[in-house]
Amino acid sequence: MSYSRPKDLAHRMARSSARLKSARRDSYRRETFSLPREAAREKAREMFQRFPKAAYMTAIESWRELPDGGIEFTVRRLPTAD
Repeated sequence: MSYSRPKDLAHRMARSSARLKSARRDSYRRETFSLPREAAREKAREMFQRFPKAAYMTAIESWRELPDGGIEFTVRRLPTAD
């Protein structure tokens, strides 16, 4: 399928954006941190203490090592515990 007009491209991008938003419509809260290695460890510990896994389903959703040796990670959790 060819998208030769700007209007066609705009419609395709809008549909794509809507699919992404619907895929992320879950009840989890996500926070991303970029910290030096030791500070990242402390922050992760703090998040698990503040939002226990059993009550908030807290998890490290993703992480990666940065070129400067730091760590970037995303914590996923439920907003409230019942």
